[in-house]
Amino acid sequence: MLRCSVLVLCMVVAAKLQNDPAGQQILIFKENTKGPIGVMTTSAGAPIEYKDARVTLNSRLILNEYFMDSLTHLNRERIPERVVHAKAGGAFGYFEVTHDITHICKAKLFANVGKRTPVAARFSPVVVERGGIDTSRDARGFAVKFYTEEGNFDIVGFNTPMYVYKDPLLFPTFVRAQKRNPATNLFDGNTFWDFLTLQPESLHMFLLIFGDRGIPDGYRHMPGFGIHTFEVVNKHGEKSFVRFHFTPTAGIKNLRSEEARKIAAVDPDYATRDLYRAIGNGNFPSWKVSIQVLSLNDVKIAGFDVFDVTKVLPLDDYPLIPVGVFVLNNNPINYFAEIEQLAFSPANLVPGISGGPDKVFEARRLAYRDAQYYRLGANFNKIPVNCPIQVKVMAYNRDGKPPVEDNGKDTPNYYPNSFNGAEPYHDKKRTELIEIFQDELNNFQQATELYVNEMTKDERSRLVQNLLYSLGGVAKFLQDRAVKLFTIIHPDLGNRIAEGLAANRTNYFNGYEDRLFNYNYK
Repeated sequence: MLRCSVLVLCMVVAAKLQNDPAGQQILIFKENTKGPIGVMTTSAGAPIEYKDARVTLNSRLILNEYFMDSLTHLNRERIPERVVHAKAGGAFGYFEVTHDITHICKAKLFANVGKRTPVAARFSPVVVERGGIDTSRDARGFAVKFYTEEGNFDIVGFNTPMYVYKDPLLFPTFVRAQKRNPATNLFDGNTFWDFLTLQPESLHMFLLIFGDRGIPDGYRHMPGFGIHTFEVVNKHGEKSFVRFHFTPTAGIKNLRSEEARKIAAVDPDYATRDLYRAIGNGNFPSWKVSIQVLSLNDVKIAGFDVFDVTKVLPLDDYPLIPVGVFVLNNNPINYFAEIEQLAFSPANLVPGISGGPDKVFEARRLAYRDAQYYRLGANFNKIPVNCPIQVKVMAYNRDGKPPVEDNGKDTPNYYPNSFNGAEPYHDKKRTELIEIFQDELNNFQQATELYVNEMTKDERSRLVQNLLYSLGGVAKFLQDRAVKLFTIIHPDLGNRIAEGLAANRTNYFNGYEDRLFNYNYK
């Protein structure tokens, strides 16, 4: 009987391996190539002789160009890690228009039903470092690059419909509060909860993260949101305001804390592997693309700040309008070249899409561009994966660190000029991005609605449990501040947190696992 069980298990494992493009990638390459792909060379293209590649003993190292080339390159292979969103999975595919929205937006990627536009997508936990786990309790980046004939359009979104703060001055503070303690080099719950309780607007988003939606079951089952309210314009110059939604056609699925802990122990790259494996097996993930739409009058009578990224637009008031679908059907051929170097920026807009008028959007235009300059250099848009592949670039930028490509050849390098350099185009229906005023008031109404109306009884219980495990190891004054704020959101939530802390039912380990998994130590 035991032999039979072991045999069945081995057969199951073998079957899984045969259908695992991620685990079998190098074997698939061998099968497809049938033999050596060519003569080995140095980086400069010189062929390498067999003895130089096999042994350096009893020879002069300085004369072995293979040794010198490979060793010196090894020391320079790494580039700076992203400050946030360091670890990621990604893929390529297309966006297809399924519904006409040309009366709302004139951008050519929406020009007609059936039109397809190439896309690249990158999914990433926010806090986790490059070698971390995919199943952390954390927000996720959901970034999509559309390679349109009017240039690249990037939606640099999240898997939550709201953001953490509305004042961009808090960006460095928020990042550092979640990162490692500078003295201990450990994740510190005290700094994390200090930020949340000093910036109550962040609690709306973190109710989602500490709830059932805090750990997606892989990227294929994860929704995405543009978070900002974008200003868009139609061909008549008429303005509308939209929020982008991406809904997985395979359904939204999430992991419980205990499931996430077990998965992390055996496969820290769970979500990345799942995405690669699915695409490799022809099970292409896809998302329905929808928008919520407001007119200028809707903005005026909304009764709240529709540009506040810490809030959602109620679906009852602003229902989803279908736009299209985006499908990922190609894995990266080389992860570093195509995913690590894949660079997004909210500043990548196209005619008809003006961006968000809020200060967070404005700040992100600078922050993302500056991050790419630091990591990849000023010519990062000339890296193949970032090139606007459907446009002939006619910029006046020149020189800098590679890649420079043709560097503008012999064309003039300044504007304006009298020598037939590129000229700007004229948009007779151009409109300016509206200006808005935003206050600092904290409004807990939407957080209350999330807790009362959108969570079931069981979901509320799991939310409380997750919050208790995270709060258990922090200083009492931070616990007290948190209880006060949760009570404002809803007395039931505040009372349950207070009672749980007082009863000492939580684990007081204040470390990495507690932060990321909210372990249930029983």
